[in-house]
Amino acid sequence: MSNPTRVLVLNSGSSSVKYQLLDMRDSSRLAAGLVERIGEQTSRLRHTCLGTGDTREHSGPIADHDAALKAVAGELSRDGLGLDSPELAAIGHRVVHGGLFFTEPTVIDDEVLTEIERLIPVAPLHNPANLTGIRTARALRPDLPQVAVFDTAFHTTMPESAARYAIDPRIADRHRIRRYGFHGTSHAYVSRRTARLLGKDPSEVNVIVLHLGNGASASAVEKGRCVDTSMGLTPLEGLVMGTRSGDLDPAVIFHLARVGGMSMEEIDTLLNKRSGLFGLCGDNDMREIRRRIDEGDEEAALAFDIYIHRLKKYIGAYYAVLGTVDAVAFTAGVGENAAPVRAAAVAGLEGLGLAVDPERNAVRGDGPRLISPESSRVAVAVVPTDEELEIATQTYALVGKHN
Repeated sequence: MSNPTRVLVLNSGSSSVKYQLLDMRDSSRLAAGLVERIGEQTSRLRHTCLGTGDTREHSGPIADHDAALKAVAGELSRDGLGLDSPELAAIGHRVVHGGLFFTEPTVIDDEVLTEIERLIPVAPLHNPANLTGIRTARALRPDLPQVAVFDTAFHTTMPESAARYAIDPRIADRHRIRRYGFHGTSHAYVSRRTARLLGKDPSEVNVIVLHLGNGASASAVEKGRCVDTSMGLTPLEGLVMGTRSGDLDPAVIFHLARVGGMSMEEIDTLLNKRSGLFGLCGDNDMREIRRRIDEGDEEAALAFDIYIHRLKKYIGAYYAVLGTVDAVAFTAGVGENAAPVRAAAVAGLEGLGLAVDPERNAVRGDGPRLISPESSRVAVAVVPTDEELEIATQTYALVGKHN
C-alpha cells in the first residue's frame, strides 16, 4: 500500500472545534466543518464533504470535546473518510502558545503535553482548549502521529531587542514575560505566498504582513524570518481589533482600578471583550461600520479613523525596522475583503513608495493579487491566508521526517 497522504487539522477552542481533512498529494480539501457551542443544549455540527458538496447540519446537546470529536469522526466515516482510514497520515493541532520552548512543529508526546500545560498561565483562554482537543484525539487514535503547530513559533526568530519589554529581566524571566506574537501560521504562510506572487524566494524579500480579522496583528518579515510583530505577551497588544483595545498606556489599568473602582476581572473583560471597534462604536463588523459611515454616522467614522491611524503607524514603524520593503500584504477577513481599509491604510504614504490602484483594489477575488499600480516601488497585495493548509503542510513534512 502507498504511504498515507491525508492530514486532519483540528483547531480546538473553548467551546468549539474547527476541522479540515486535506490530501497532501495536491493540498486538496476533502472535508471541513465546525462544532460550536460545545457543552450547551444548543450545540451544532456543520459538516461538508467537499468532494460531493454535500453539507449536513446537526443540532442538539454535545456534552464535551470528547463527544464533539466522536461526532466529527462519525461524519467523516459517513463520507468514507473516517479516522480509522489507512490513508490518514497524521492529525495536526493548532496550539496558540508555545512560549520559547517550541520554535517549530512538534510531534506530541507526554512531555510535550506537560510543557503546553505549563504555558497555561500565559494563555489561559486558549491552551486549555487546545490540550483538550489533543488529548481527545490521542485517545481516539493513539497509534497515529499527532503534531502541534504553534501560533507563536514563527515569531521566535525576533531579536531580543524586539522581544524584550523594558522591565527587570529577572522578574520578566521568572514569569515568562516577553513578546511572543500570535497568528504565526498566517504570517508564515502569507509572507511566503507574497514572495511567490512577486516571483521571488522568501529569502529575497522583506514583507509587512497585516493580518486583519476580528483579531488583528502586523509583522515585519525580513528575508523569510519574523523580526517584529505587534502582539505581545498576549493577543491584546498592538493594532485596534474587533473587541480588543490594542496598545494602551499600562497606567490606564491602574487608573481604572484605583479611581474607577474596577476589579482586575472587570478590566480584563473591558480591554479584551468590550474595547476596540466594538467599544468605540458598538459594532465590530467592518461591513456594518462602513455602512454606518456611508449613512453619516460620526461615531462609526471616528472608530474607523482610530483603527486606520493605528494601522498606518505600524506600517511606518515596520518600514523603519526593515529598512527596505518589497511588499505590504493584507490578509484575513477584513484585510482580504475591505477595500476601504486597504486604501485608507496606505493613503498619504506615497513617499514610502506605497499606493493602491482604485480599480485593482475594488476587484474581489479568491487568489493572491497585486492592488498597487504597475509603477509602484513597493508592491501592495491581497493574499488570502490559509492557516489550515499551513498546519497540514508543516504536520505532513514533520511526520515524513519523523517516520
